Amino acid sequence: MTEEQFLVLAPTGRDAALTCRLLERADLQGRVCRSLEEACEVLDREGAAAIMVAQEALSTAGVACFTAWIARQETWSDLPVLLFMNVQNLAGARPLSLSTLAPLGNVTVLDRPLRAVTMQSAARSALRARRRQYAARAELDAQRAAVTQRDQFLAMLGHELRNPLAAIELATDRMEHAGGDHARYRDILRRQTGTLARLVDDLLDVARVTSGKISVAHAPIDLGELVARGIETQHATAAAQDLRLTYAPPPEPVIVRGDAIRIEQIVMNLVGNAMKYTPAGGTITITVERDREDALLRVRDTGVGIAPEMIDRIFELFAQVEGTLERARGGMGIGLTLVRRLVELHGGAVMVESAGLGEGSCFTVRLPLAVVEEVPASPEAAAAAPAAGKDVLVVEDNLESRELLVELLTDSGHHVASAEDGPTGIARALEHPPNVALIDIGLPGVDGYVVAREVRAALGERVVLIAMTGYGQPDDRRRAFEAGFDLHLTKPVDLRALRRVLGGP
Repeated sequence: MTEEQFLVLAPTGRDAALTCRLLERADLQGRVCRSLEEACEVLDREGAAAIMVAQEALSTAGVACFTAWIARQETWSDLPVLLFMNVQNLAGARPLSLSTLAPLGNVTVLDRPLRAVTMQSAARSALRARRRQYAARAELDAQRAAVTQRDQFLAMLGHELRNPLAAIELATDRMEHAGGDHARYRDILRRQTGTLARLVDDLLDVARVTSGKISVAHAPIDLGELVARGIETQHATAAAQDLRLTYAPPPEPVIVRGDAIRIEQIVMNLVGNAMKYTPAGGTITITVERDREDALLRVRDTGVGIAPEMIDRIFELFAQVEGTLERARGGMGIGLTLVRRLVELHGGAVMVESAGLGEGSCFTVRLPLAVVEEVPASPEAAAAAPAAGKDVLVVEDNLESRELLVELLTDSGHHVASAEDGPTGIARALEHPPNVALIDIGLPGVDGYVVAREVRAALGERVVLIAMTGYGQPDDRRRAFEAGFDLHLTKPVDLRALRRVLGGP
């Protein structure tokens, strides 16, 4: 490779050719240059491991040219110079001194007459040093690329977070100043807070994916029913973007073994990705079917499509479709990475097809069918939801969240008490035992896990304990259930799911 060649400058062509032959015997590559000016041109064009130059080749103009090149070197580079000369001339007869050599940089003086083995040994040492420099350059380039990638990601993250926050702010402002029915603005708030919640979940999950710490449960799941439930909330978003979202459930159950929460995350990411890259007026079609021993989930869109060179990279972390329109639609470049990893954790595979830009895309997830076809009860049903009009205790340290939750539950017909920290929550639960306790995990005094253990130990199964937390990973759910909670709800809490558990309008 040219970056490992030695540029040889000697007083005669014969001397230069001899030096190159000696280098070849040591499995090193030599290249003759007629002057330092020519050597500088080769360095700019091809690079080199070192320069081997005889004392007689150091002309005033050549030294000036080479000194200027040395000054332009990048920070990682320190080009070795092997100088063949008679050392006694440093102080005398020829116009060569230490001050002349200093600007040449990393100079090793080889005293003549010079044995071949000495020259070859010096060349090998220079090459090893140069290789270390090239390795340092590669590491520096990788660091720069990582910084650039990080900055691009942070810019995309800021863009993604600002979009729903802007909609929330505008909808809130309209609710303050507009009279009449606020249903439209409430729908906007609900959709955009859901978007923020999914962004946070994806950010947390991608950290676990890249570190190998994410895990999945395995239970029988009706994939068709799960997909129907997952995309139910997406119809309003699709309508707001003038998109047609279609799904026809399969004629019979398609049972897979997996983690319902994670499989729903796969569906939501694929559908969300399709909506993001499909212009207004487009169609997104979701299908679920059997294929011998596998279940197939397909999400097909009529969107912007994928260029052929991006097909193999589309599932890479931070990868995004190129193009002005696509960039304007945003995205953090982590959703499809999560999809691939979650599918693989279920023993499946995901692929993408596209005829090119402007031709739409089709993502296909293949999951193994379950051997035993049975579907477990939903988490809400498993919590044995009590009827409306129950005594409810809300333990939440955030004042506004606590007050709003108390108001909403009171409006639903429940009798609600509240506490702002862990010790107060335990005291009120024991003083007036509730039917249901909604407990935040991150409480002052003692955390929600301690509150749940104390209340469960004192009241037994008479109370339904529901965890409300910003920590939504599988390990967090496991800790909640081990502490005695019946149900784990991730913030922002889906109020419709909460009402199904509690009962009431």
